[in-house]
Amino acid sequence: MSLQPDTLLELSPLLRMQWEEAQQRYVILYPEGMIELNETAAAILELCDGQHNLTSIVDKLERKYDASGIEPDVREMLESALNNGWIREIIAH
Repeated sequence: MSLQPDTLLELSPLLRMQWEEAQQRYVILYPEGMIELNETAAAILELCDGQHNLTSIVDKLERKYDASGIEPDVREMLESALNNGWIREIIAH
């Protein structure tokens, strides 16, 4: 599945992302288990709140980390998350 750059993204309603003290990292909880996230993945997925699209996520992360040219990496991570069912695209009506 290919990510549309202007489509809003949100975490799947079947999942929950939270800080897990025991692992000292963010995790995604789902009925069958848990996925541990690295800092970068957590920063990207935190912005999948139904208010941001790929373009705005990249913009916010570039400003936050004083970086540029990160769009290909962010796109790759988001497409993987989309294909794994961690996030979904919100279709505007």
